[in-house]
Parts: sequence; C-alpha cells; structure tokens
Amino acid sequence: MDDMNEYTYPILLGVFFGVISRIYMLKTDYRQYPTYLHGKIIHVALGFIAAGLGTIAVPSIMEQEFTAITFLTIAASQFRDVRNMERNTLTELDHYELVTRGTTYIEGIAIAFESRNYLVIFTSFLTTFAYLVFNVWIGIIVGIITIIISKKLMSGSKLKQIVDIEYVKPRFEGAGLYVDNIYIMNIGLPARQADVLRYGMGFVLKPKSFNARSTIANLGQRQAILHDVSTALGVYRDSGTPALVPLAKRDLDDGRVGIFVLPQEKDIEKAIAIIGQVPTLENAIRMPTESKANKKGRKLE
Repeated sequence: MDDMNEYTYPILLGVFFGVISRIYMLKTDYRQYPTYLHGKIIHVALGFIAAGLGTIAVPSIMEQEFTAITFLTIAASQFRDVRNMERNTLTELDHYELVTRGTTYIEGIAIAFESRNYLVIFTSFLTTFAYLVFNVWIGIIVGIITIIISKKLMSGSKLKQIVDIEYVKPRFEGAGLYVDNIYIMNIGLPARQADVLRYGMGFVLKPKSFNARSTIANLGQRQAILHDVSTALGVYRDSGTPALVPLAKRDLDDGRVGIFVLPQEKDIEKAIAIIGQVPTLENAIRMPTESKANKKGRKLE
C-alpha cells in the first residue's frame, strides 16, 4: 500500500502532462483532419494510453522489474497500427477529393500521428522520473519543458523556407496554357479558356538552393501544394472536368515550378501565404549536395 502511495502522484502527474502534450499537438486546421469531434476523441484516447505506458515504465525500472517495461515493444507495434489506420483511412477518402492529397502527403500525415504518440511517452516518462528523483515542482517544470520540446519537434519545415513564391497571371499561347514561361496544359475549347482566365491563378516557386530544387520537383510535394490551396480557398471544378484540374509543372532548365490553381476565393496574398505554409514533406526532401560524389567534386574544384 505504501509503495502504491509512493508512485500514485508521480504517475498521475506523468499521465496528466502526457495527455496535455497530445491535446496540445492535436490540431484541426483548414484541412479538417483529424475530424472534429470524433477523430479527436480517438487520438486523445490513444494519447492517454501512450502517457500511461510512458509513466509506468519509471516505477518498473526503480523496482527493478525490468521485464515489465518490455510492454513498450508491444506499444510500438500498436502505434504502428495507428499509422496504418491513418494511411488506409486517408487513402480511401482521397478517392472522393476534388484535388487529392497524394500518396506522399498521406504517408507524411500517417508518420506524424504515429510519432506523436512516442512524444507523449517521452513527455510522461521524463515528468514522472523528475518527480520521483527530485520533487513535484521539478516534475512540473520538466513536464512543461518537454511539452514545448514536443511541439517544436512536431513542427517541420515549411515551403516558404526553401522557395520564393511569386504570383504570375496565367496566359494562353494558342491552346497552350502558361504560367510565366512554364507550359501547364493544352485547352482547346474557348469556353474553358475563358473560365481558366477568369478564375485561374498562377504562381512560380523559385528554389533557394539546389537541394530545394530537387525537393519541389517531387510529384508528391507538388500535389500537396495543390491540395492545400484548393482546400483553403476552394476549387472551381467538379468531377468530370479535366480542363479545370489544378496542376503543377516544372521548368526543366532552372528547376522552377509553375503552380496553376482555380480557387473560388481569388485572393493573391492569402494564396501566397497558404503555399508558404505547406509542409515540406519528409518523403520529398532530397539533399543531393550531401552526397559523397558531389562533395568530392567540390574538393576537386
């Protein structure tokens, strides 16, 4: 009974900060995912389980019950199932989007949901450990610090950090649609051309580095841009209208990317801000300058 009393408050504090960190990291934004309210309930419940696993590991180690912490391996497999669940759900939903997220974006979201449960374990573990080794106030301070660190770790880089974004009015040369000098697609019908010129917006993404050029060349990264802009500003199209599909095409000479979208809300500043906030997808990041061959080449120069 005494042992239980000794660990009860540290465990409760660890679970509390673990759940708070998950709630803090859980956000329904303009993409409307996770859905409000039921989607959030699922992830908060999983965060509670993760917090419990992280905080119970500390008393197990202190009591030298080392076999008891092997359940963390079971937790890892359970949270991989969370990743699979998110991937499968979003893949099925993607078929019904007017502008799809794309496989790369979906995989990035699924990885994020899995990793955030590990951050909850990390938060609750350190909070309980600090309480037991020092005191409740140190435990609270450590809990707050780990929540801040978790928030920092979950926020990846944004597109505005690697590209310059410029608005360019779409134009036609015959039946060819161009954004600046970047060819987008062929539209022959005059009525569709009129719709494109009326509702269409064009943007040119100029990479700030050679690595950025390779990253924005990724088809998944480009699709993520189209999806986020279309979700935030609406999209002027319906199923069965291929001429009104937003597209992103690359300038093969200098690596710039031309973005063509048909938003229902034609606001240039807002669109530039949204493109800038598009996450740089982990699966799309390329760093060719870090390769051994490139480094050797620079040394020879």
